[in-house]
Amino acid sequence: MSTQPVAPSNRFVRISGLLAIIAGAVFIIAGGVTWGAVSTHLAAENITVADDAAAFAGQTVDTPWEAYAQAEIINHHALEATGGKTYAELDKEDPLRAVAMNGSFLRASLFTSVVAFGVAALVVGVGVVFGMIGFALRRLAPAVTIAPAQTDENRLASV
Repeated sequence: MSTQPVAPSNRFVRISGLLAIIAGAVFIIAGGVTWGAVSTHLAAENITVADDAAAFAGQTVDTPWEAYAQAEIINHHALEATGGKTYAELDKEDPLRAVAMNGSFLRASLFTSVVAFGVAALVVGVGVVFGMIGFALRRLAPAVTIAPAQTDENRLASV
């Protein structure tokens, strides 16, 4: 039994669907690997959420939620130490300016990891959407075979 060719109009849709599924899988894997890498590198810093943080007190910072909680408590501590003034509000000669600067840098670093986690989650989400679109395309355009042209020989053989 020979395999018959797929209709040309469906072939493009089916190939597009397959490529979307493959792209979706790549995005899901890339997002997962990125999430894992950020989490691992953040945990390697051995940052612990401060005991007086609003959430996750005492936990190692390795998730976006813990990073955000630690960034918020750093801001609270820096403002408390500077009397509520930010780095820009302190005089250049004020020794507390270094405290405000360090707090700002630490917060920015933690927020960068929060953004990296967000991008990783976005990439996974895009991968899921690509996969769903690919499956939908392949389901809407099933493999349709074209019957071979009826030749005189085929007609005589079937009689």
